[in-house]
Amino acid sequence: MLPTSLTRSLTLLLAVGAPLWALTDDPAPAPVETPEETPAPEEPVEEEPVEVVAPAEPATLLRAERVHVRPGEVLENAEVLIRGGFIVAVGQGLEVDEDTIIVEGKEVCAGFIDPWSTLGIDSASASDLGTEASTATAKAASPFGEKYARQWAREAGVLMTRTQVGQNAFVGGLGAILRPSASAEHLVVLDDANLNVTCGVSRGGRGDVFDRVMEADRIGSMISGGLSYREAQVEYAYELKEWEAAIAEKEAELEKDFKKAKKDREKEIEKAEEKDKEFKEERYKEDKRPRTPRYDADSEVFARVAHGELPLVVEAHGAAELRALLAATEGFGRLRLVISGATGAAPFAKQLAERDIAVLLQPLAPGARANGERSGFDNSLFGTLAEAGVEVLIGTGGDRAADLPILAHLAIAGGLEREAAFEALTLGAARTFDLADRFGSVEVGKVAELLVLDGAPLQGRPTHVFTAGEVVEL
Repeated sequence: MLPTSLTRSLTLLLAVGAPLWALTDDPAPAPVETPEETPAPEEPVEEEPVEVVAPAEPATLLRAERVHVRPGEVLENAEVLIRGGFIVAVGQGLEVDEDTIIVEGKEVCAGFIDPWSTLGIDSASASDLGTEASTATAKAASPFGEKYARQWAREAGVLMTRTQVGQNAFVGGLGAILRPSASAEHLVVLDDANLNVTCGVSRGGRGDVFDRVMEADRIGSMISGGLSYREAQVEYAYELKEWEAAIAEKEAELEKDFKKAKKDREKEIEKAEEKDKEFKEERYKEDKRPRTPRYDADSEVFARVAHGELPLVVEAHGAAELRALLAATEGFGRLRLVISGATGAAPFAKQLAERDIAVLLQPLAPGARANGERSGFDNSLFGTLAEAGVEVLIGTGGDRAADLPILAHLAIAGGLEREAAFEALTLGAARTFDLADRFGSVEVGKVAELLVLDGAPLQGRPTHVFTAGEVVEL
């Protein structure tokens, strides 16, 4: 029990609210500072996003004594303005920005195109004999390998090639237009430039003339099959449209007569019940939907060929094969036929010209001897065909695209006009393989695949090339 005096003091302290340390002789504890209340953080203010605009790449101005706009059209002391990889102006005294890159040279022309090549793909793909119509060269394209062949091609002014897998296969598949010296991003220009087939070309054995002629008939049959395949698709689309219209009309009719039909049905049910008979529902039978034709990738390619949507390149050499091939393809009015090789084509020059069939030739080097299907080839064929009005193209036939300008000189020696040889390497090749709206000449709106030369085309050497959006000094 506490003493009376202590009890009285405790009661007094509690009454006035004094702290407990006041009952002891200990010093008062240090006062505890109460932290100030932290204000709630302000909500962040949403700022307008700042659009970051990448600086525009400087334009490039090519200035030359002569600009070959297209074969047969030349501008003296002219300029070509390139922006974003496209030609935006051609003329004299063009206005440019202060940061424009200026390249001067003697002559400017379109880059050369090798329309018969294997550059840009591996040798196994080029020689594959198991290809089909839908086999795509573009899938075998690679920016790696053949480093020097690509470099030499660019130094020779050959900026694009029509490259082909399965070159010697009966059906070689879809050819591709490539930029062999470009990066992977700019390598493939066109992934369906043509369909390639061969007729009478050696594949492990020459075969007799009857076998070679039969291949021409097979080619005709495949084109005909492509027509039938497309006709089935068109017929299906027409029947489907008719079926959908008939269904829509029937649905509208049923909806309109729904109330009347409902009352008639109720009456029929009542009659059946009165006669104690089972009511049988009359079911509506809908017309059967047209059957969708089976899709076939190879038939689709031949359908495109039959309708002129893709050029058909056929390598054929002997007179017997060429005669059979012309006969087998005569009835297809939209077919765009290109014959490559064409060793024995001289007797058919007039017929080739009348049917607008282009011929793709590989000139023979001096002193070289043609073997196999090319036995008997002579460079004079260039002059013979050109004189008859046939469009003649020049190709290397392999991965040595750098030889193309040299082969052009051999074609000229064989009777082809120099301007025609220049066209064969530029606008002629572009036109044959559906590139003329983008390549092949120096015109506003086209892609800038251009050469700056120290002399005339096919005579001078390139000093600069503009390809895949950049200028390269050689």
